[in-house]
Amino acid sequence: MNAAGSPYWNPILETLDRERLEALQLAKFQRLLNWAYERSRFHRALYQAAGLEPGDVKSLADVARVPRVEKSMMRSIQGKEPFPYGDLLCVPLEEVTAFRQTSGTTGQPVYQADTWSDWEWWAEAWCYILWAQGYRETDRVFLPFGYNVFVAFWAAHYAAEKLGCEVVPGGVLDTEARILKIAELRCTAMMATPTYVLGMAETARTRLGLDPGDLTIRRITCAGEPGALVPATKRRMEEAWNAHVYDHAGATEIGAWSYECAVQPGAMHVNEALFLVQIEDVQTGETITEPGRQGKMIVTALDRLGQPCIRFDSKDLIQWSASPCPCGRTFRLIPGGVVGRADDITKVKGVLLAPSAIEEVVRSIDGVGDEYEVVVTKDGDLDRITLKVETVPEAGRGWDEIEAELRHQLRLKTNLNYRLERRPWGSLPRYAVKARRFKDLRAKAGEG
Repeated sequence: MNAAGSPYWNPILETLDRERLEALQLAKFQRLLNWAYERSRFHRALYQAAGLEPGDVKSLADVARVPRVEKSMMRSIQGKEPFPYGDLLCVPLEEVTAFRQTSGTTGQPVYQADTWSDWEWWAEAWCYILWAQGYRETDRVFLPFGYNVFVAFWAAHYAAEKLGCEVVPGGVLDTEARILKIAELRCTAMMATPTYVLGMAETARTRLGLDPGDLTIRRITCAGEPGALVPATKRRMEEAWNAHVYDHAGATEIGAWSYECAVQPGAMHVNEALFLVQIEDVQTGETITEPGRQGKMIVTALDRLGQPCIRFDSKDLIQWSASPCPCGRTFRLIPGGVVGRADDITKVKGVLLAPSAIEEVVRSIDGVGDEYEVVVTKDGDLDRITLKVETVPEAGRGWDEIEAELRHQLRLKTNLNYRLERRPWGSLPRYAVKARRFKDLRAKAGEG
């Protein structure tokens, strides 16, 4: 036990000064690079093609010389021997104890092999998250997600148990049954995507006649999609549930690499004890070290050995904060968390548009429902962007007033004009896991 009363908050690591923390990261990276070079045919071929040997990395600056790995490269070798992981695997197949795969929402799923020690590492990364967000052994944690091959909150389950929390798995229950089980057991915390957190609140009110804020949930951890650090979306969730809502970021290929702490500074900590995160300019590949300049994240999971993640191009757009966190952790902050993906930023009418900017506007307007849909089409040579929204029944505001505010804020925040469509309440799609509210149909139209 440490002074904080738990073995899971480690001030020795989380408050290291920059020099010692970077020395730790370099030592771990060098170890991992040697490991992969010796044991993975994929990594050895990649590095040899680049004229790189592990001994060439003598400083963190040298890490930028190591070739990046993209998801398409991982897809291209899987399905081969050792089946189904191919040349990425660094351990004998019999040492693999856990299979997970990506959700497949952006293409063919990527298979992820983990040894038992890798899986313990997953849980340890999640312990950092949950402890920083106030989870303690007194919590009864409800997990309303489908337990399947997608990693989702699997590791969070194990981490909550490791912290001493009581875990209630709600996998096969439908939304109404999950809400009733939360009420029955007086659960104090839960984890879900922002979309599902809002969807559960709507179901509680409209189908069960329950106010979710009257239930006993007091902390919610989100994952799977942006939103929990979008101020308007966070506010909607917190007001609906009368709870603190925290964000975290992770991925099947990477691990749970960042988290929002209980201070809620509008930013997330990078877990720099377990991950090496670098930011690169999207166009030039230049490493970005200064605060306030956005780029894509290149990440290494420093302790994952079965199927290593080394210099993985996540496409996530982040930036460094100029300020430390008041919580006392020295792990650097990324303001706004993951603000989008490099492959999601699209040009509409000559303007670069991030879907998260539309979300912030929609969720900030009183009288507009939680669900919306954006459709971009082409009319001849002109781009058309349509925003479909629902208005809350008995909102106390007329559509003309809501529409005028929407148009003004959208123009102000995104520099674009929209065709607005008011849809009947409950008519837009509801999502249980990752939402797909932004639909760019211009390429499909061009193909036709």
